[in-house]
Amino acid sequence: MTSAACLWLMSEIVLHLLGRPGLLATPSEIAHTVAGAGAAPPALVGVIGVATGLIGALLLFLAVAPGRRSRHLLAIERAVTIVDSEVIASALARDAARAAGVAPDNARVTVTSRRVTVHITPTSGTPVDRTAALTAVQEHLHELGLRRVLQPKVTVAAVGRVGA
Repeated sequence: MTSAACLWLMSEIVLHLLGRPGLLATPSEIAHTVAGAGAAPPALVGVIGVATGLIGALLLFLAVAPGRRSRHLLAIERAVTIVDSEVIASALARDAARAAGVAPDNARVTVTSRRVTVHITPTSGTPVDRTAALTAVQEHLHELGLRRVLQPKVTVAAVGRVGA
């Protein structure tokens, strides 16, 4: 939001320097409006100040609060182990492709905080064993021992890819 306001203000200044009319207001109009804030009713100035303070506090909180990371904890007793979602996805894609009987490039995995979705694109004319792929993914997830259990889902594309 702040960057959008800065971009708008820079656009207004550039248009003023080029002698063009402003998008919403010229820089001099903006300066006169800000300078004339003292003539506004005190209640209005107070409300604007409180609203600006609340927006600033919210943005500060969002800046320092922990965000959602694509990492998962392993349930190991001796140490805390953190695994990135991409590592889990890569391992699951390899296992699902092997179990389904497709090339590794034909399996794509998405890992979220609660779900694992495996997308398999079959080679043209070759059937894909969806159940075997789902079983392989479930076994691998069980072996990993993640603290938060991920729900696996396997989808097979209706249209295949031409094999080499």
